[in-house]
Amino acid sequence: FQSGSQIELLVLAVTNFSGQLPGSLGNLKSLKVFDVAGCYFSGVIPSSLGNLTKLNYLNLSQNTFSGKIPSTFVNLLQVSYLRLSFNNFSSGTIDWLGNLTNLNYVDLQDTNSYGNIPSSLRNLTQLTILALRGNKLTGQIPSWIGNHTQLISLYLGDNKLHGPIPESIYRLQNLEELDLGDSFFSGEFPSFLRDQNHLEILELADDKLEGHIPKWFMNMSTITLEFLCLTGNLLTGFEQSFDVVLPWKNLRSLQLYSNKLQGSLPIPPPTIFEYKVWNNKLTGEIPKVICDLTSLAFLELSNNNLSGKLPPCLGYKSRTASVLNLRNNSFSGDIPDTFTSGCSLSVVDFSQNKLEGKIPKSLANCTELEILNLEQNNINDVFPSWLGALPHLRVLILRSNGLHGVIGKPKTNVEFPRLQIVDLSNNSFKGEFPSFLRDQNHLELLELADNKLDGHIPKWFMNMSTVTLEALSLAGNLQTGFEQFFDVLPWKNLRSPELYSNKLQGSLPIPPPAIFEYKVWNNKLTGEIPNVICDLTSLSVLELSNNNLSGKLPPCLGNKSRTASVLNLRNNSFSGDIPETFTSGCSLSVVDFSQNKLEGKIPKSLANCTELEILNLEQNNINVVVNSI
Repeated sequence: FQSGSQIELLVLAVTNFSGQLPGSLGNLKSLKVFDVAGCYFSGVIPSSLGNLTKLNYLNLSQNTFSGKIPSTFVNLLQVSYLRLSFNNFSSGTIDWLGNLTNLNYVDLQDTNSYGNIPSSLRNLTQLTILALRGNKLTGQIPSWIGNHTQLISLYLGDNKLHGPIPESIYRLQNLEELDLGDSFFSGEFPSFLRDQNHLEILELADDKLEGHIPKWFMNMSTITLEFLCLTGNLLTGFEQSFDVVLPWKNLRSLQLYSNKLQGSLPIPPPTIFEYKVWNNKLTGEIPKVICDLTSLAFLELSNNNLSGKLPPCLGYKSRTASVLNLRNNSFSGDIPDTFTSGCSLSVVDFSQNKLEGKIPKSLANCTELEILNLEQNNINDVFPSWLGALPHLRVLILRSNGLHGVIGKPKTNVEFPRLQIVDLSNNSFKGEFPSFLRDQNHLELLELADNKLDGHIPKWFMNMSTVTLEALSLAGNLQTGFEQFFDVLPWKNLRSPELYSNKLQGSLPIPPPAIFEYKVWNNKLTGEIPNVICDLTSLSVLELSNNNLSGKLPPCLGNKSRTASVLNLRNNSFSGDIPETFTSGCSLSVVDFSQNKLEGKIPKSLANCTELEILNLEQNNINVVVNSI
């Protein structure tokens, strides 16, 4: 850019321009508007931008600029609109802002700014938007903030501000959006909100507010309020009991979760879209009026003390709702079999309750269902193979119920096409390995533990989800081995296979290199520990106890002590000396070689294991010299 240019407006927003801003931008002395928001610019902002003294609109937000905000910006005395948010600036204060007295729009969110809110900001008498969220600002909100009576939006959340919220904010009669969430404010409910009649968004999350929500709060912004978030505080309830609907007539989002709210469920207005009150101490039943909320899409009531039967009309809500989360309450009785045609649910979580009966077959109408979690109830049914027709089902968790019988094959041509997580553990399933798993290629977690599955693990199972599977538990069954022997188990990214407490025979199955913990205790495995175990660089927990393994311990086992935390070889038939190979940097916390036939001396290299908490060598043939212990 040449000196003397008459360019007044330069807008490149939301393009693919990248690289550093050229210093020659400072030659554009006539420039009034400069907007490069949402591009791919990086590097340090040239200080020459401070030469643009006619600039009234500057937007550099949503790039990856680094370094400090140029000190020359103090010269931009005509600028009224300033956005520098969401970049990678190094830390700095915002004292310089106070000189730019024409500012009416300031957005410095996520700019790594620190320090107190400077008193010089009181000079910005024309402010309508002040957004400083997501920084490291400290101290208290200054009382003079109430003098900025033209403010429409005030975002100070996610900083390190503390102390009481000043009542002077009461004077901000034009305020529509207020965010003070994720900070360290204290005390009771902020009284500056008492006569606010224009609020549309109010967020006071994670501010340590305590006590009751006062009566006067229910008369605030009853027409305009659409979004209310009071989550993560210490609020115990409403000072005034509302047996009828909450008073905000156009409320779309009510978020009261993670408080200490007591009493019955507060009833939101008919306009509500999302209703989130999990992690409280609410009691009583779900009122039937909930089913009259025609716009309700998210109903999240988990982790309370709610009880009673689920209202049958809850299933009818499935036409408009996408999430029903009632996890960890005390609901009882049957799950209503009222999920209608056109069901739009994507998440159903009724886990950790006292529900009984059968899994309702009307759930087959929920063709958008992705997550079904019914764990830890008293459901008495066979495996719901008819769920295999649901095209989007990714997560199926039915653990810890009274499910029984043989796990049958779905009667449809489509067999669970998108499963990623399956947990059927701690039921009473019996018979052969579940055949619906045969062609699964996307599984990440498979839990079949604590059932009565017997026989061999079939050959086809070893070709299932060989790339995606990370966690596998077949523990506590009656499996006797693998139908086809594999030198190395075929699941390339397996982190945690649990095969313990079966009747596995033969040699030790070798896990893949990605393995983190390997638990095969309580089986009938024979043979030696193969040296390849020592090549498993991620292995932290090795539990081989209560088998029929034998031979000498491989010397490389001591070298594993740099990465392993648990070596448990208890109750086998290992013989020979314990290897003197525990290296410097040993991270072992548990070594249990008890009930074997080991000989020789206790290796002095165990002194390298400075994290060791448990050492058990009982019932061996070790020659212990007391003075050397």
